[in-house]
Amino acid sequence: MTPLPKEKISPIGRIRLIGLILLFPLFLHAQDLILVVGAPGEPQYATNFANQAKAWTQLAERSKTRVTTIGLDGPGTNDLALLHQAITNLPPASPEPLYLVLIGHGTFDGREARFNLRGPDVTATNLQEWLRPITRPTAILNTASASAPFLKALARTNRVILTATRSGNEVNATRLGQSIAEAIQDPKADLDQDGDLSLLELFLNATARTGEFYKSEGRLASEHALLDDNADALGTPADWFRGTRATKKPSGSAATDGLRTHQFILVPGPDSARLTPEKKTRRDEIELAIARLRDTRPTPPDDAYYAKLEVLLLELAHLTESP
Repeated sequence: MTPLPKEKISPIGRIRLIGLILLFPLFLHAQDLILVVGAPGEPQYATNFANQAKAWTQLAERSKTRVTTIGLDGPGTNDLALLHQAITNLPPASPEPLYLVLIGHGTFDGREARFNLRGPDVTATNLQEWLRPITRPTAILNTASASAPFLKALARTNRVILTATRSGNEVNATRLGQSIAEAIQDPKADLDQDGDLSLLELFLNATARTGEFYKSEGRLASEHALLDDNADALGTPADWFRGTRATKKPSGSAATDGLRTHQFILVPGPDSARLTPEKKTRRDEIELAIARLRDTRPTPPDDAYYAKLEVLLLELAHLTESP
């Protein structure tokens, strides 16, 4: 390609060009949020869903996350096509995560689960196909009714799936989305007080709020949220956790969920904010290796165990302390 002659670029244009070149790595390595507001059905839900979207948008501003919002503007005749295009337009590979948040209602006919959009609905199968090329860390939060089948369809390595229900037959309007919006604005949502707001902490805070709502209203809970981050598509409920650690394990050889979800940082604290995306990725790998090592710890621990643990801890300390 023939370079543009220098005399055709003004001094101001050159400054802008240099600025774009310097900022390019920041645009390349940025968190992405696709925020999908579904068909409300009733006016009261329209207001509620818009408020939830506002909370997520404010969260994105705090974390310098790029946001694509679908469902609030325009005539809304085909939000399905807009969602497909939004996913297609994203960088498929990046060390920084993609968040796909679905706010609204859902249905399940016994075969296919759907999230209700203005116009044609999006199915779990649609998202399974559209997200297949995405290799970057990805979190899908379906806060709608009948959302559990999305977990089974979308579970995959390097993904977190969060659903408001544990079954496609939990079809009543859900409370979880509103609880998440409330938790986003609560400083106490940082459960381990490390300065980071993780997706796991948001999930645990929100599910506690949802449970308290049903209890205070004297109503039988009609939703039971699940999360999956180990690709086994089984899901783990919030009451299996104490703090940010799962204290119960599934039967058989199935792994516990939660470790990877805790590494999806929605709003980084000072320590995480100064790490490059590459260092964040390596930190996550070391933390997972430590967790796996501890799960296989012999009783009593032997010298070989402590030697392996020391190597990992020293690398982690060096990684997080270096400028």
